Amino acid sequence: MVEKQATRDAYGKTLVEIGRENTNIVVLDADLSKSTKTAGFAKAYPERFFNCGIAEQNMLGVAAGLAAAGKKPFVSSFAVFATGRAFEQIRNGICYANLPVVIAATHAGISVGEDGGTHQSIEDMAIMRSLPNMTVICPADGPETAQAVRAAAQAKGPVYLRMGRSGLPVLYEEQDRHFQIGKGHLLKEGADVALIACGLMVEKALAAAALLAEKGIQAAVCNMASIKPLDEELLGQLAEYCGAFVTCEEHSVIGGLGSAVSEYLSKNNPCPVAMVGVQDQFGQSGSPADLMEYYGLTAEKIVGAAQAVMRKK
Repeated sequence: MVEKQATRDAYGKTLVEIGRENTNIVVLDADLSKSTKTAGFAKAYPERFFNCGIAEQNMLGVAAGLAAAGKKPFVSSFAVFATGRAFEQIRNGICYANLPVVIAATHAGISVGEDGGTHQSIEDMAIMRSLPNMTVICPADGPETAQAVRAAAQAKGPVYLRMGRSGLPVLYEEQDRHFQIGKGHLLKEGADVALIACGLMVEKALAAAALLAEKGIQAAVCNMASIKPLDEELLGQLAEYCGAFVTCEEHSVIGGLGSAVSEYLSKNNPCPVAMVGVQDQFGQSGSPADLMEYYGLTAEKIVGAAQAVMRKK
C-alpha cells in the first residue's frame, strides 16, 4: 500500500520543529488552525501563536508589522482567502517592503473537493507569481513540504507556500530530498519529451511516463516545486535534450507553472509546449477523484498531450 501524507500535515509538524529551533518564528492563523494544521504550534508555543479571526487583510498587515520588528511570521489560511482577500496587504505591506513573511496557504486547487468552486483556488500561483520579490513554492509530497518549510524559514523575502487538503503519495524519503529554492528535481531521464510538474501532479506525471514508456516514448519527469524563481538552467538542458514539453499543474493554465515555463522557453529555447491544467474554468463541487477526471488532470491526459506536442517538434 502506498504511503500517503497531506502536505498541510507535514507543514504543521515541521512548524513545531522549527519553532523549537528559532524563537523568532511566530504563527498567525485566520480561525482555521485545525484545518491548516497550525494548531500544533499553538499548543506548543501559545505565546507565539495569534488567531486573527476571519480577517485575512488584518492578519497579513499584522504579519508585516511583526516582520518589520524582526520576527519571522508564518501566516496560514485557505489559499483562496490568503491570496484573494488580502492581495493589497500582501502587495503593499509585504512585497513592496520585501519583508520575510511566509504565506503558507492550504486547501489549494480543485482537490479541495466538495467545498466547491468558491473555495477551490486555481489562480493563486498566478496572483503570487506576478508580485515582485515573491517566491512561489508548490511541493509534491510531505517530505518535500517539510524541507520547503525549512527553506522558507531561511528566506530573506516573502514566500508563498502552496499546499493541498488531501493525502498525497509519498515520493521522497526525507533524507533523500534536498529542496532548494530556485531548483527543480529531475526524477526521471528521457529524450523524447519533458514532463514538468508541481504539487500533486508530479505523481501523475510519473504515472504518465510509465504509460509512455509502454509506447516506446522516453519521457523525462521534472518536479518543479520552485515556481518562482524557476530552474532555468534545468529547463534549458531539457529543451536541448528533449525539444518538447508538457506542463502539469492543479491550477489554471493561465499564469501558473505552464506560463512560467513557456515564458522562459519562448525567450531562450523556443520549442513546443502543451499545458495540462484547469482550462480557464472555475471549479465545482465533487469528490477530488471525480474532479481530477472531469478537468483532465490525469496521467492519460498527460500521455495524450505528450504525443500531440511531440508531433510539433
